[in-house]
Amino acid sequence: MAKMGKKYKASVELIDKTKLYDADEALALLCQTAKAKFDETVEVHIRLGVDSRHADQQVRGAIVLPNGTGKTVRTLVFCKGDKVDAALAAGADYAGAEEYVQKITQENWFEFDVVIASPDMMGVIGRLGKVLGPKGLMPNPKAGTVTPDVARAVQEAKAGKIEYRLDKTNIIHCPIGKASFGTEKLTENFNTLVGAVIKAKPAAAKGQYIKSCVVATTMGPGIKINYSKLS
Repeated sequence: MAKMGKKYKASVELIDKTKLYDADEALALLCQTAKAKFDETVEVHIRLGVDSRHADQQVRGAIVLPNGTGKTVRTLVFCKGDKVDAALAAGADYAGAEEYVQKITQENWFEFDVVIASPDMMGVIGRLGKVLGPKGLMPNPKAGTVTPDVARAVQEAKAGKIEYRLDKTNIIHCPIGKASFGTEKLTENFNTLVGAVIKAKPAAAKGQYIKSCVVATTMGPGIKINYSKLS
């Protein structure tokens, strides 16, 4: 078992492990426990009472956080014609078609964080499924990354749009900002994400929907949220 550093131990001592905190209280405490030399990312982990093995119990979507994520997002847009100019004008880092397919497949190039595509490019994108899929970079209509309005998708990505989706253990993992944001901005982002997840509850989901919720910084301990107040 890895040894805990002094900073981590000091952070752990601030947290009552037996307590379920209100969201704003937890996030205020989280800001206190962020002791790394860099601006730590704040992440939310929500365990849902669904079974991701069933198609009718999938929970997936995207939301623009009101205060962004604090991360500079590099966007690659697959499109043609006038859409290339529109994407670049909206702030896309890269926009084009076949030349980027070749760059990815031949040079193992991945200098981007989000991939956006116009619908007519999905035949081209399909050839990249094996390399983009495992990295979570495959464009998807549910996430708003397959759209005729590529310029708007770029603007949303740059503004702090995040995608939420279940993993194989029925947990959603999402960043909601940086520790430097402070309690108020983090709470706004947290409430926006949780609201979207609740709204996306599948009709087939029975019983308690939110089973647990934990917030943590990149290097800090987790803090349990009072999930009964979320749904």
